[in-house]
Amino acid sequence: MDASNALPKGWTAADSLGHGALKGVKVLDLSRILAGPTCTQLLGDLGATVVKVENPKTGGDDTRQWGPPYVTDANGEQSDLSAYFMAANRNKRSIALDIASPEGQAQIRRLAAEADILVENFKPGGLAKYGLDYASLRAEFPQLIYCSISGYGQTGPNSSKPGYDLMAQGYGGIMSLTGEPEGQPVKAGVGIADVMCGMYATIGILAALQHKQNTGEGQQIDLALVDAQVAWLINEGVAYLNTGKVPQRRGNEHPSIVPYGLYETSDAHVILAVGNDSQFRRFMEFLGLEGLAEDPRFATNPARLEFRAALNDILIPALKRFTMDVVIAGMEARKVPAGPVQSLDRVFASDQVAARDMAIEMQSGAGPVQLLGNPLNFSRTPVTYRHAPPQCGSATEEILQAEDPFAEI
Repeated sequence: MDASNALPKGWTAADSLGHGALKGVKVLDLSRILAGPTCTQLLGDLGATVVKVENPKTGGDDTRQWGPPYVTDANGEQSDLSAYFMAANRNKRSIALDIASPEGQAQIRRLAAEADILVENFKPGGLAKYGLDYASLRAEFPQLIYCSISGYGQTGPNSSKPGYDLMAQGYGGIMSLTGEPEGQPVKAGVGIADVMCGMYATIGILAALQHKQNTGEGQQIDLALVDAQVAWLINEGVAYLNTGKVPQRRGNEHPSIVPYGLYETSDAHVILAVGNDSQFRRFMEFLGLEGLAEDPRFATNPARLEFRAALNDILIPALKRFTMDVVIAGMEARKVPAGPVQSLDRVFASDQVAARDMAIEMQSGAGPVQLLGNPLNFSRTPVTYRHAPPQCGSATEEILQAEDPFAEI
């Protein structure tokens, strides 16, 4: 396809360079906490102009208070920039508006008139009393893409219930699959249900932008934390639907591949991902157990699944004869996937993270801040880091008094 045909109408290839593929796209962000802000940060990284609306009566986005740690200024004063807030609010400018007031509602409608996208994560119906729900805005702004994120969605018997990441992980089933077989269900170490919901929201918005480009028509996107979490049950969800068999927790082991998981060496843990029979033969060669590769119990992956416990009884003591580094070097030499379990100090000290720009520094109003990089790498429209996470309401006057409130500066 001709690259020029893939650009928004009226753009040339030069328009996208230096500002990302979404240059000129205007986003009104009424979301808070993690799912919505993850989505709008991604859009901002891709070049969209994002105006974040925060409630001055509460001190803004809830996550501003989710610390420590916080950024402190040159005088040692604590700012409202918590690490949690900064993780999802780069490339935005903040305005403080009370949407419960007629003045605040009027300002939101003015911004909505200019925006391509509105993202909100109020409870279903929560914006209707302010005249800011999709039904209220649709007739006046038919071009608006309106993304609604909630715990359980705009419909269904649970639609009125609040939704948080932990509850989504529990209700949607992922916790039932996570943890040691004899232990309690365990959530993921970060708010992955929120983050994945934000990513699905971004995908939906990009699809809606394409539809808008073709037709001029906006639409509502109804997205639920729980729906998103159910969607990424992936193979375990599909296996249950086709067999009716409820999967069990396996700790670090894989339901369909053996050996695949975390193993103890003489000095540390190592990850092994022996994905096929030829890799298994080479793994057995490293351990000096070539005969096991011909044993009918272990010669094929289906057999290894059936005799998982018997194989682990052999592998566990065998691997303890080696150090982690020796195992990893031996596997790499034999082209068998293996790797370490790194703590974050080692992650961010690694040359790989440095080479991929996965840790960046930006200058905020409170001082320099360290942030995670965006993992997307484009050959023509690279992501850009234009605005550090903002302090609450720091751009209110500038934006509300501007002729074009979405002017990128």
